[in-house]
Amino acid sequence: MVFFIRAFLVLFSLSLVGQNAQTITGKVVDGFGNPIPDVLVGIEATNSSTFTDSLGDFQLSAQVKSVIILNLSKQDYITQRIPIEPSTTSSFIALETIVLEKDITFEKTDNLITLTDGDLSDDSESTSVSAGLLQATRDVFLNRAAFDFGQAFFRVKGYDSRNGQVLINGMRMNKFFDGRPQWNNWGGLNDVIRNQEFSNGLEASSYGFGGILGTTNIDLRPSGLRSGTRISSSFSNRTYAARLMATHTSALSKQGLAYTLSASRRWANQGYINGTLYDAYSLYGSLEYQLTDAHTLNATAILARNRRGRSSAVTEEVVALAGKRYNPSWGRQEGGIRNAREREVFEPLFMVNHFFKGDTWSITSGMAYQFGQNSRSRLGYFNAPNPDPTYFRYLPSFYINNSIGADFTNANLAREGFRANPQINWQQLYTANQNQEKAAYLVSDDVNQDKLLHINSTANLTISPKTQLDLGVAYRSLLSKNFAEIKDLLGAQFHEDIDPFSDTRNDISGSLNKLEGDTFNYHYNLRASDVDAFAQLSYNTDRWNAFTAVNYARTQYQREGIFQNQRYLDNSLGKGRLLQFNTLGLKTGGTYSLSGRHAIRAHFAYLQRPPLSQNTFINPRENNDIVQNVQSETVTSVDLNYFLRLPDLTARVTGFYTRFQNGTDVNFFFVDAGVGSDFVQEVLTQLDQLHKGVELGLEYQASATVKLSFVGNLGSYVFASNPNVSINFDTAGAEEDLINLEGSIDLGAANIKGLRLAQGPQQAYALGVEYRDPKYWWIAGTANYLTDNYANISTITRTQSFFLNPETGARFPEATPDNVAKLLQQRPLDSFYLLNLVGGKSWLKDGRYISIFASINNLFDTSFRTGGFEQSRNGNFGQLQQDNLRNDPSFAPRYWYGFGRTFFLNFAISF
Repeated sequence: MVFFIRAFLVLFSLSLVGQNAQTITGKVVDGFGNPIPDVLVGIEATNSSTFTDSLGDFQLSAQVKSVIILNLSKQDYITQRIPIEPSTTSSFIALETIVLEKDITFEKTDNLITLTDGDLSDDSESTSVSAGLLQATRDVFLNRAAFDFGQAFFRVKGYDSRNGQVLINGMRMNKFFDGRPQWNNWGGLNDVIRNQEFSNGLEASSYGFGGILGTTNIDLRPSGLRSGTRISSSFSNRTYAARLMATHTSALSKQGLAYTLSASRRWANQGYINGTLYDAYSLYGSLEYQLTDAHTLNATAILARNRRGRSSAVTEEVVALAGKRYNPSWGRQEGGIRNAREREVFEPLFMVNHFFKGDTWSITSGMAYQFGQNSRSRLGYFNAPNPDPTYFRYLPSFYINNSIGADFTNANLAREGFRANPQINWQQLYTANQNQEKAAYLVSDDVNQDKLLHINSTANLTISPKTQLDLGVAYRSLLSKNFAEIKDLLGAQFHEDIDPFSDTRNDISGSLNKLEGDTFNYHYNLRASDVDAFAQLSYNTDRWNAFTAVNYARTQYQREGIFQNQRYLDNSLGKGRLLQFNTLGLKTGGTYSLSGRHAIRAHFAYLQRPPLSQNTFINPRENNDIVQNVQSETVTSVDLNYFLRLPDLTARVTGFYTRFQNGTDVNFFFVDAGVGSDFVQEVLTQLDQLHKGVELGLEYQASATVKLSFVGNLGSYVFASNPNVSINFDTAGAEEDLINLEGSIDLGAANIKGLRLAQGPQQAYALGVEYRDPKYWWIAGTANYLTDNYANISTITRTQSFFLNPETGARFPEATPDNVAKLLQQRPLDSFYLLNLVGGKSWLKDGRYISIFASINNLFDTSFRTGGFEQSRNGNFGQLQQDNLRNDPSFAPRYWYGFGRTFFLNFAISF
């Protein structure tokens, strides 16, 4: 590190020499001497750039100031940075042939995306930002964030992935429900999603206003892919065990036609986590027709199906009994593995695009239609014992922590019983159902069927060589059908569709007894639409550039109940109130190049965004109730960046500050609160969050074959307000005089300001070493340290109701400030080190390009918790204090655990 600092100080102090207008020429080939066309050749920190022609040749005129850096980049190739000194004898600088090496690290993104999209976690899927959002960038910090920190659910700047916008052919793929892109919709299609353009953070994007995390546009046109055939196979012990993939892209015919076909298959009986099956296939077809040099039509179809077994967060007591790979969601049936909690996604996507490119302006327009189903299975029980092996009454802690006194005899029996039978006993469930006609147990699906229409158009106009105007408008319309469906009655004849807690019917006009395949429990439609328009003006010179972008959006939500619920006779059937949110956004920024080596960039954004549909309706499965005074969220964000570009050393330092205000959050759980006990919907309003920190990314080319890197993230992500909390009870159990006209209880403010957010590790550091041999093999290692990670807090325990004794309604006398602070103290999760290794080799044999890529993550098999949440069951001081008297509370926080030592191996051949 001392060497880096000294090198920086010496080179920063060098004086600039005179400016000379010179022409730089060269030729770019691959490792086997074949010319590479369409390579972007540019001078760093300037707007001087060009592309190589069909023979790989280029010519670029520029003002050469001292030593400049020539940057050569193309998708699928490793970027080259070449220092060039000004010529004192000629106006031409002729370079030797430049070799670009194939970048085969792209192979690992598919398996990593699968890891970080949160499907292995809980229903909220609120883990790390998808690595897919960052895979198009060459920035060393973002690459470490995606491929090294990602396995620990690290989030860039602490942002959720809803803050990043993902486009396909210019059309936004983020969902209305949670704002996140659904990567499973095109998972397994690595070969055809390579052509991407990424704008980091608040940077300008010519495709749209973007999100504060960044904007990724995936270009699916066959002309953007290399013609030929590619076949690959992969093996892993992470989420899937094996993958086969084949892709063929045709050359452009004389008639102007080109096409791409791709297919992949991924599967595993179980992944790294026990009982997590994986079964996925993906099919892709795209036809491009170049009508003229200016007009191109493109039709694309994607059919990607993904079925997988899920796992659950568990307490440390359970991990001590069964290990970190333990998953309570499965059991054996007829010798095979059956997971009660499966997720299946199949949402085909069809789109048609028109591309126009003129001399000074271009237009990209498209229409997309997506439909299909996203379902999650669960095991239900009705007036019968809980079948979950980790249910608190089945664990040793239940007998240790009871108010009567510790019962060590039964605790030991529970421990032995759990270890002997730690999984779901499917045969026992069938036996229970066979003893009665009505189902005591059943497997059901929570089904979401979407039909989405998307129309958009974006225009890019070059007003002058220095000025560009970008305009765009998009419309989306969604019909989302949501219902529960009986998947398996487990040997019973029917299910009686009655809520077991209130003894009321879920559908008073439908059949009481439901059969397999029937809709039961809940059924409603959600209609959503938005119109989004943006305008962006950019101005560029050799020394500085600036942009300003504005955005307007109108978003509408409306619920329509299909079932009339007996508990909500007047507020469950039919259409509810139409909600409309009008939002504005402003984003501006600029870069000033102090020299060819040093640049400063700053951005500012102030934007409004509508609440997510999942945080707008209190309990949409049962009624039309809307969060009171629901409003748009506001986001204020600023960042300041410093870039260093030296011949052997590049660096980026970024400071950022983002404040989210007026947020809304809706949660569901069972609670024993000071105001009653029941299943509740908890609604948080006026929720603010503050994210601030510093990012550092540094690369040093120590020699022609060795590269060193260091990245670091020092962040602070906290709650920035004491939000208001209200709860809605599903059934009776609350004091009637506390319930307002809307059927909710206002608990007042939650004292959480300053507590840490559960946004992954807030500090992360990595030191990397990479060796690339001239004979086209390479190996790299990264040592990572991650710390300052926290579990999600229970908000209800930070309200005044926590102090109330539910039996008397009076305050617990023992609930002193010191006792409460000790009981609710927020403790960080594990700090840990991870060592990751990657390597590869490539060959050219008889015109066939062959490559092998391998990686090992967490080489030393480190055990660590990636996240978790405090349980809200003990919502009053007395119960929580009693439960925490021993080492293993019955309702201790639940955690997810990271993967141990895993590997990924890929073979590919192209011809």
